[in-house]
Amino acid sequence: MHAAFFLLLGASLVRFLIRHPGEPRTPWIIAFSVALALLYVLGPALGGPGTGRRFVWLGAVVASWVVLVVLAPSFAWCAVPLFYTGLRTLPARASLVLVALLTTLVVAAQLRLAEGFDPNLVLAPPAVAAIATAVFVHTQRQAARQHALIDDLIRTRRELAATERREGTLAERQRLSMEIHDTLAQGLSSQQMLLQAADRTWDSDAEAARRHVRTAADIAARGLAEARRFVHDLAPPQFDGGAGLEDALRALAAPESTTVSVRFHVEGVPVPLPDRVRSALLRIAQGALANVTEHAAATTVALTLSYLGDQVVLDIADDGRGFDPAAAAAPGGGRGHGLPAMRARVRQLGGTLTIESVSGEGTVLSASVPLETP
Repeated sequence: MHAAFFLLLGASLVRFLIRHPGEPRTPWIIAFSVALALLYVLGPALGGPGTGRRFVWLGAVVASWVVLVVLAPSFAWCAVPLFYTGLRTLPARASLVLVALLTTLVVAAQLRLAEGFDPNLVLAPPAVAAIATAVFVHTQRQAARQHALIDDLIRTRRELAATERREGTLAERQRLSMEIHDTLAQGLSSQQMLLQAADRTWDSDAEAARRHVRTAADIAARGLAEARRFVHDLAPPQFDGGAGLEDALRALAAPESTTVSVRFHVEGVPVPLPDRVRSALLRIAQGALANVTEHAAATTVALTLSYLGDQVVLDIADDGRGFDPAAAAAPGGGRGHGLPAMRARVRQLGGTLTIESVSGEGTVLSASVPLETP
């Protein structure tokens, strides 16, 4: 629009100088043309839209243009860029009134240039003004909608980021709660039971009491390693030195690591497992053995790791007192956090957790994890 204004102003001045050389009004037309160009250039420096100085500036521009049109009607077509200047500067109704007045002046100027009455000169300027105004209004509305859409997108992105942060926080909180339950809490529970057993047998069987104390000390050392891993966010210490899941489960089944007899067996051809799968299955085994020790009153446990091609399965079977899985899964079932934590771990890996148990006949817990998570 700015370029069009100066082009039309220069073309109108050149046209007048060519067609009317040496006329007395020529100096005035040149002076007002220069003044109008300077005023138009100084517009951005006179304040933002809506300020009083902006309105004064627009009045000076329009007044200079009116004087030019009165002196030389050929300057009338400079009105088109002025339409947009008025529409940008004034409120909606005031700008429409200004467009109507400028259009009327353009029609009058064109009729002065014509040798007779020409309907096109009466209809063309209003049509051009209507089209220019419609284009401006449509563009403004599109810009407003676009700004609203951008604001909505920015707000939605911020809300999504906040939601993702909250979900990440909750997921990390759940992960830490499961880690603490399956390691530190279970270890502390085992230590408590061992120390209580040592206290009961201290006078009657000092050697057995010492064994209980040494086992509790070993569990405390492993708990300390787990606590340090939480701080440094490392893999389970059982996997230090390149040890695999089989080695970690075999160590978990060792006599010095548990108070019940655990038989460990591997079926199938072992394959490398992702760190998440190894950690989850180890935690499930730890939690299951802790539950057996604390609740089942079992004497033997069978721990089986099976590689079945497209999945790996961990089975823990005991000969304890058993329980009702449906009642334990119900709200308020009283089984603590162990089983829900196991289900959550397996579900995160796309696997399934199955529990079969009958009162007085023991329990079989099976965790199946696909090697390629869906």
